[in-house]
Amino acid sequence: MGVEKKWLFTLFSAAFLSLSILMFSSFSCFTSIPFPSIVLHGPHHPPAFAYFISGGNKDGDRIFRLLLAVYHPRNRYLLHLGMDARDEERQKLGAAAMSVPAIRAFRNVDVVGKADYVTYLGSSNVAVTLRAASVMMKLDAGWDWFVTLSARDYPLVTQDGNANTIWPTFSLLFRGTSTSLITRVTLDGKNRFQPIVVDPGLYLARRSQIFHATQKRDTPDAFNLFTGSPWVILSRSFLEFCIFGWDNLPRTLLMYFTNVKLSQEGYFHSVICNAPEFKNTTVNADLRYMIWDNPPKMEPLFLNVSVYDQMAESGAAFARQFEVGDPVLDMIDRKILKRGSNHAVPGAWCSGRRSWWVDPCSQWGEDVNILKPGPQAKKLEDSVSSLLDDWSSHTNQCLIASEDTQD
Repeated sequence: MGVEKKWLFTLFSAAFLSLSILMFSSFSCFTSIPFPSIVLHGPHHPPAFAYFISGGNKDGDRIFRLLLAVYHPRNRYLLHLGMDARDEERQKLGAAAMSVPAIRAFRNVDVVGKADYVTYLGSSNVAVTLRAASVMMKLDAGWDWFVTLSARDYPLVTQDGNANTIWPTFSLLFRGTSTSLITRVTLDGKNRFQPIVVDPGLYLARRSQIFHATQKRDTPDAFNLFTGSPWVILSRSFLEFCIFGWDNLPRTLLMYFTNVKLSQEGYFHSVICNAPEFKNTTVNADLRYMIWDNPPKMEPLFLNVSVYDQMAESGAAFARQFEVGDPVLDMIDRKILKRGSNHAVPGAWCSGRRSWWVDPCSQWGEDVNILKPGPQAKKLEDSVSSLLDDWSSHTNQCLIASEDTQD
């Protein structure tokens, strides 16, 4: 079945008018298959996630594999191939998604048709993330948590394990809890925010490097600056605060971070930690397993089979980063996710015959809201319990660095 363009989004949000106007066209999954059961959302049902999965040129196959590895009928998915990818690759990704019976039935996967250039440096990544969150709010009113993933990420636990372990605990602790690695920037650490840069990805139709201004700006005294992991997991209530803009803080910080070199490592962190209603709802972990050089470079080291045991025992929800087609991904599929090639990860919602060659998730029962966590869920639970111990001691929230901290 071919891929059709269903709609063209033009979103205006006060929270990010200073960055640019979104025009999203989305490939939607039409199907003649009726909904087999009702997906239930709300406080008396398991939480649901909105996954924003992004990549660049030639990342279509990697994004499709990652989609299958994190797929569940209760969740929502938005796939973004940057403007450097060809339209044919974008259409191929949409067609691949529609080839999955569950995706055709539940219609919960969309592909961004009119994409943006995205670079690690500059503020275009923040713009794309805010726009993706806004689109997903329009598409689905039921999800609770927004998760950013890239084509170089991969899960270390099933979706049944995620929904049954981490999120109910956080939701009971505080309804609006967000997770991100957050530390306070002070003294010399502020130097990363003083240089002024311009990100051409916000207004040019071609890729270009960021521009550096010759002058620097003073560190603001109206708010504190925080920094942390660019890979965030954010609550819906916090993103509504950022996007709908009933307070000036998200807009003010957005204007400031428009000219910051690594804005995705500071924007959400600074909004959370300067907002009284959210500053005590942070957990200082991005729930990812990574290995860094010493001293750290821009990206962590690539993971391979030599670190599989350590990675599997880490208690992380995701790992990063992987080379294309590395055998360690097959090990994760086989040993942790129990996923066959081009199949979704089996969960309690799948009722088909279990076989490496037959997709058990091509069939489902009357209730797709039931969960059955795998063995990795216990390791994740232990990891989350440790985080919450730190949270309860107030040592893990919007950390204030010492006076001699260097960024």
